[in-house]
Amino acid sequence: MAQKYVVIGGSAAGPKVASKIRRLDEQAEIIMIQKGKYLSMASCGYPYFVGGVFDDPGALIATPTGVARDPQFFSKVKNITALIETEAMSIDRTGKKLLVKNIPTGKEEEISYDKLVIATGASPVVPPIPGIDLDGIHTLQSMEDAVTLKDLVVSKKAKKAVIVGGGLIGIETCEAFQLAGIDTTVIEMQDQILPFLDWEMAKLVENHMCSKGVSVITGKGVTKFLGENGKLKGVEISSGEVISCDNAVISIGVKPNSSLALNAGLKVGDSKGIQVNRFMQTSDPFIYAAGDCTEVTNLITHNKQHFPMGDAANLQGRVVAQNVVRGNSEEYNGVIGTGICKVFDFTAGSTGLSQKIAEREGFQNIITAVHAAPDKPGFMGASPLIIKLIAAKSTGRFLGMQAVGTGDVSKRVAMAAMALHGRLCISEMVNLDLPYAPPFSPAIDNFIAAVHLLENKWQHQMNGISPVELKAKIDSGKAPFILDLRGPDEFEQMELGIGEVLIPLGALRSNLSKLPQNKDAEIVTYCKISLRGYEASCILRAHGYTNVSVLEGGIAAWPYPRKK
Repeated sequence: MAQKYVVIGGSAAGPKVASKIRRLDEQAEIIMIQKGKYLSMASCGYPYFVGGVFDDPGALIATPTGVARDPQFFSKVKNITALIETEAMSIDRTGKKLLVKNIPTGKEEEISYDKLVIATGASPVVPPIPGIDLDGIHTLQSMEDAVTLKDLVVSKKAKKAVIVGGGLIGIETCEAFQLAGIDTTVIEMQDQILPFLDWEMAKLVENHMCSKGVSVITGKGVTKFLGENGKLKGVEISSGEVISCDNAVISIGVKPNSSLALNAGLKVGDSKGIQVNRFMQTSDPFIYAAGDCTEVTNLITHNKQHFPMGDAANLQGRVVAQNVVRGNSEEYNGVIGTGICKVFDFTAGSTGLSQKIAEREGFQNIITAVHAAPDKPGFMGASPLIIKLIAAKSTGRFLGMQAVGTGDVSKRVAMAAMALHGRLCISEMVNLDLPYAPPFSPAIDNFIAAVHLLENKWQHQMNGISPVELKAKIDSGKAPFILDLRGPDEFEQMELGIGEVLIPLGALRSNLSKLPQNKDAEIVTYCKISLRGYEASCILRAHGYTNVSVLEGGIAAWPYPRKK
């Protein structure tokens, strides 16, 4: 007898489950339930639609050949019954029935199932702030949201906008608005934007945003939305300051849509995501779940977490389909936490743990390294790339990587993600065989060069100091002797202004008398990217200096204001 599969959710994981089931079982009856009007939406593309990268919203629900993925498409091409504008109301686990309601008509009906898949996604977190119901306050979670914001851009109705939240969607929406000529301010309650980065890396991205005309306010939250005649006129932040605006986008995160599962008695975790085992099976053996409504295992910390990412949802959907059709034959072990976003000319990406998260999770004796360099030879049109690596000092196990800049961040994040999945340590990464040709990378790729820097620190061949650590020393009145190894022409163009002494690397050996004569004095060396800084540290150590550190990343990674 043909099996009957019912899938609740038609965004990312749901259509993947249904389509894969059909490929595995031509005889199965498959029904997909979607609360909204649209199916299989490329929701990660919403900010780019708003920003004018493309103008046809139909592209967000189209196949690569341009065919709309609507109920007719699923029926004719995949023999899947797709019920849109239909809400799943309750699950009768004993009778293996699902109660659904047609939203336009209000008509209810029961649908039986042999196996049920819950892929209900997530909803934006909307805080209970006074004035939240004013006209002009939006989210960006649905096709309808995207079309509304696109209309604001095209019609030029919006003049000044506030983005509440500095995460991925908030930053991408900010770019869309700013490029459209809308005066945009990002307000983030935490002390930094993009929480998957460490502070100094996020600050580099923030500086780039500010150079594009965006105002960024961190460390302050929105306490009130201010309006007039029901329309938004501004926001008040925790400092008491009022930021005028005519539109705002709430982007402070999402929460799993797990109430249907919870009401059916299925287990839900601390993140409020549906608990699943390694087969994506819920606490009911006949019900599986996938996508943003679930919680999954972090493969580094082994903790459960909510990880609402489109790629993970699709991968989980494929695993679910395999297991509901063929029995629990394929595992989804978890995630390492990989993400990336475009920020004007910058890209920011990460994988694994940041230093901040690693320390919070109890990892002891963390070692880090920040490396800055062009992403390819200069004669091939190089762009800057700044990488931060995190590892366990005792074992050398690789824990995480972040990268920002105008260079090719994506490729390096992918390399690091594979290293994390392979549970590699520093010594296993220093000689990785990667593709090389001048149009694509330096002879030693940026990722490997960053690993070499990390190994030098791990093996005590180099002492590094971060910009945050050096700034703290300067601010406390305990500034070390700071040595700039660049040439006079470079110094004339760009100067940190932190009390540095300029001695070009080529003149260092003949100018040792200008350095502190106490060989135990603290000295910090740097250049544009601190390659010359590292070479200078080797020279000084060879001449008996015992307390020499290299400013990691050099000027390129300096997140604070410069003298010029």
